[in-house]
Amino acid sequence: MERDIQNIFENNLHDVMGLQIVKSEFTIKNKRIDTLAYDKQTNAFIIIEYKRDKNYSVVDQGLTYLNLMLQNKAEFILTYNETLKDVLHSKDVDWSQSRVAFVSPSFTENQISASDFKDFGIELWEVKQFENNIISINSIKKSSSAQSIKPLLENSEKLKEVKENIKVYTEEDHFKNASDSTIELYEKFKTSILNLVDNIEVLPQKYYIAFKKGSNISDVEIQKKSLKIFINTKIGMLDDPKGLAKDVSNIGHRGNGDFQIQIENDNDLEYIMSLIKQIIKY
Repeated sequence: MERDIQNIFENNLHDVMGLQIVKSEFTIKNKRIDTLAYDKQTNAFIIIEYKRDKNYSVVDQGLTYLNLMLQNKAEFILTYNETLKDVLHSKDVDWSQSRVAFVSPSFTENQISASDFKDFGIELWEVKQFENNIISINSIKKSSSAQSIKPLLENSEKLKEVKENIKVYTEEDHFKNASDSTIELYEKFKTSILNLVDNIEVLPQKYYIAFKKGSNISDVEIQKKSLKIFINTKIGMLDDPKGLAKDVSNIGHRGNGDFQIQIENDNDLEYIMSLIKQIIKY
């Protein structure tokens, strides 16, 4: 049942999607949102909708929800502050990273194909139940050939907010100011970390590229002549005999975790992989 799926996600939202739940059954402008969540890594709101039937358009509904959010920013901020007893300012939210996630036991090929745009802030999550109450949850990835949705929105005045404000970042966005040697160094790092264990996700964000296995294990900020590599663990939780990882727990930084390593070559790449491997949850 939809309610069962909603309960599973809301009770395990941080473990499943890395999100903070803001409010269940949030109503705005006569539209009901199943789950309103917040992503502290991207500083953005996420709308989650749970579906059992297949007779709906993920594109139409997704764009409607994104438009609703962008036109009612104050209400979302107010709901966050009132529900969580916190202080969040609109300037602290990266509205370009707003997303809508649809959760269902299955999606049709048409739904998957229709949402397969590289710069489209819509996610599809499949949840299945097996014997002995085993639950499987998988995110449906965008294809490597995914195109931009912007041309399809060119003549839509109604979706002007979405067209102008939503931005889904790619690795190429981070290559713009980097030298060829730095891009090559990043590709070596990427290959090495993906070889550590299966099912590591590469998720470009606004300021860095995240490598996730459940949660972020490492983030990479690509600079002109070097890489800043962040290891997502707390001080005292990393065995680093060479002392290569710098403590940045009390220093402002964009990546996750308390450790940062800056490299200009691949001399220590194998050693860095041994550090990252320590925090991977299999």
